Amino acid sequence: MPIKWVLHWQPNAGTTVNSQILNEVSQCVESVKGVKEGRWKATLTFYRPNLRDQTLQGEFPRDFLGISLLEQPNKYYFIIRGQRIVLEADSSILAIMEKLQSYKSRVALNFEGVQYQLGDFQLKVGKVVPNNSESLRGIVMEVEYLPISSIEKSRQIMEEFIDVWREAVSKKSLPGQFMHIEPNFAEYGLADHYTSQHTAVQYATVLAQLIATVHPSQQVRN
Repeated sequence: MPIKWVLHWQPNAGTTVNSQILNEVSQCVESVKGVKEGRWKATLTFYRPNLRDQTLQGEFPRDFLGISLLEQPNKYYFIIRGQRIVLEADSSILAIMEKLQSYKSRVALNFEGVQYQLGDFQLKVGKVVPNNSESLRGIVMEVEYLPISSIEKSRQIMEEFIDVWREAVSKKSLPGQFMHIEPNFAEYGLADHYTSQHTAVQYATVLAQLIATVHPSQQVRN
């Protein structure tokens, strides 16, 4: 599977994300000859245990996340960041969870936008919004380098691409920049060969950064 980096928009101090920034970023992609290829979407859900005995709450993970990815429609991914666990399951697990009622969806966030082709790169630029809402919570960009699936072998070319991209965005004089925070994949038991589990972990990491940006007083564990 091709390597991907998931970046988030880090607003300057005292500023917030807005739809105008998203529009300007999209225009940047088109200005560097990015070709639109359609829409994309990923959904990340916070789960909480459905307990009869609330005194057991502390025995269950607080940051239990599930994520669906467009490129893997028959799979579903679970991440427990505090314990560095990522699991891939068949998408039918959602029907099982619904039937068992052991966990309930607390809140769902959609990552959605436009997909572009740019040579050997594929870019996805989109907004982060709660399910059934248009309240903008953040902006993300997914950069995929199609020829390589090794994290280490692709690192230099990915860094060079991001430098060029940041320079293009800087010409817009927007109040912020895209940030890439790479998780320690080895802590999750993931190897150098890239998989969709790596993508799921990156989205969970990005979400933690977005929460820290919106609520700076909350301590976020990396």
